[in-house]
Amino acid sequence: MPRYAITQLNDAPPVPCPCGQTRRAFVEDPDGVASMHVVEVTANSRTHYHKRLTELYYVLEGEGTIELDGQSFPIVAGTSVLIKPGCRHRAVPSAGPLRVLNVPVPAFDETDEWFD
Repeated sequence: MPRYAITQLNDAPPVPCPCGQTRRAFVEDPDGVASMHVVEVTANSRTHYHKRLTELYYVLEGEGTIELDGQSFPIVAGTSVLIKPGCRHRAVPSAGPLRVLNVPVPAFDETDEWFD
């Protein structure tokens, strides 16, 4: 079994997520160390949290705000955000597309998305 994986995120099918749409890579890796997602954030993103996952966000394109435990912070291309388990969060674009690279650690698990 190889100790590496390569994927083309642009070719991954988009799936709905609380923030809009996402393309996911490495979710099925048997070791589940981490996964990588490119998220297209929409204005109607939903506040949610994870009980086990830590997420690293890196804003690729656009600007907006990120809400973290009820506080809003401006984000622009180049902004990095660390979101620990239990932190209620959502990103909201100001105008135009907001694209975020999201790295969940361990790998994303759809059963670990929680809403109040």
